[in-house]
Amino acid sequence: QVQLVESGGGLVQPGGSLRLSCAASGSISSIHVMAWYRQAPGTQRELVAQITRGGSINYADSVKGRFTISRDNTKNTVYLQMNSLKAEDTAVYSCNAQSLFRTYWGQGTQVTVSS
Repeated sequence: QVQLVESGGGLVQPGGSLRLSCAASGSISSIHVMAWYRQAPGTQRELVAQITRGGSINYADSVKGRFTISRDNTKNTVYLQMNSLKAEDTAVYSCNAQSLFRTYWGQGTQVTVSS
């Protein structure tokens, strides 16, 4: 089992920055991919960024150049640094961890970009 706890969401003005954190605990060694997803009201959940155990990183086209995913293996934590935030980035952001046979989700954290 893997437990994921997100933090760092909130209200920010357009152009501002936020950093989300996802702390993982449990069977950490089984995880081979960690990712951030988001879901805005009335839309489907979409992949924002992911990082593999080997360090490969992918971003959604909509966030390339603005968001950065990173990890601190000593803290079992994955981060999502979000810069130049736009109103359309408003969503519930959820941390995701994938092992060979299971997918785990955090509880989600709200990010609202508004003036």
